[in-house]
Amino acid sequence: MGVSTSSQESGHGKDGVAVVTVDFPPVNALPVDGWFALADAVRGAGRDPRVRCVVLAAEGRGFNAGVDIKEIQAQGPSALVGANRGCYEAFSAVYDCEVPVVAAVQGFCLGGGVGLVGNADAIVASEDATFGLPELDRGALGAATHLARLVPQHLMRALYFTSRTATAAELHAHGSVWQVVPRAELLEAALELAGEIAAKDGELLRLAKAAINGIDPVDVHRSYRFEQGFTFEASTAGVADRIRDRFGKEADR
Repeated sequence: MGVSTSSQESGHGKDGVAVVTVDFPPVNALPVDGWFALADAVRGAGRDPRVRCVVLAAEGRGFNAGVDIKEIQAQGPSALVGANRGCYEAFSAVYDCEVPVVAAVQGFCLGGGVGLVGNADAIVASEDATFGLPELDRGALGAATHLARLVPQHLMRALYFTSRTATAAELHAHGSVWQVVPRAELLEAALELAGEIAAKDGELLRLAKAAINGIDPVDVHRSYRFEQGFTFEASTAGVADRIRDRFGKEADR
């Protein structure tokens, strides 16, 4: 359980690819330490001069279910602040990774999962993958910054306000998912794309990543940090606790 990093072996056509895998059973809802561990793993892989592309993957039923709500309920404000900072670090690590990041997404990709893939450079998804922000049903706000990188503005707003999800096929139609494959073929498809990217010159790839980030029309760091302020406001006003308590009771039924 946790976050692990592995490198592809020479001779498989995937030289220069590092795979960062998240595994927090049962649903990959990450605790505070998990978000920071993920950030460290992605940054570390990107700094490795032998790595020219990173694949972000996950074990289990779904890619990511966001933050660990039970941890926040048990520890209160300190856990909320920790989760906010941890998510910010993990999302930033993906965006600022020195080399391109390919997200391999299966099953549910919710909340913080959208923050991760929204900041990735490319997304390969399984046919059963769904993407959404159930934040309003969980007593939180945030990651609209990243959902807006996956779907058009009005669809982002409708998904956000309803807590509905979009399928991998729908995101593929919008151009934000590169490829949709059967679940059994997901990792291999992500590695195939990563291998094609990693075949480029490593120094030039790093320059290209920095250049593309530099012309991004939205400052994802400032935009997401702005959203997080409203998450904290909802918590201090008692709104978040009321909704999280209701969600917890429904989840335990």
